[in-house]
Amino acid sequence: MRKRTFAGLVVFMFLGSLLFLAPRLVAQEQEEQQVSQLPVSWDNWREAKASAEKYDAEGDYTRALQYYLEYIRQAEGLGRMDLVAWGKNNAAYMIIKQHKQDSSTDLAPAKKLLEEGLAIAEATEDCRLKLQSNLDYVKMFIKD
Repeated sequence: MRKRTFAGLVVFMFLGSLLFLAPRLVAQEQEEQQVSQLPVSWDNWREAKASAEKYDAEGDYTRALQYYLEYIRQAEGLGRMDLVAWGKNNAAYMIIKQHKQDSSTDLAPAKKLLEEGLAIAEATEDCRLKLQSNLDYVKMFIKD
């Protein structure tokens, strides 16, 4: 009888947690779709940057990454390749931060972003130093 009660309680708690999390997951999915459909503009670039920095500061690196990817898309649309390079660095750094929290995080996407950033001729010297430093970190864990 105790086992049934315990099992029932576990199932109840699991279903309760799904009911609590489901609306948040749906809202996050809708937010992701809305972000990727924004028209290119300086206002949307600034908003993506501010949101990325906000979520980074809160430790929500997955969401910060999402907004850095939008930052990149906006910068590309604006023809600002120097900002694209910084965006690729920052997006890769969110993946690195995830890796530092959970070593099973795949660093291959970070490596790709960093290499793409280094290939941008308009990247500033300061940006190149950060890109290379982050790439050096990634290469400690990814062998070619």
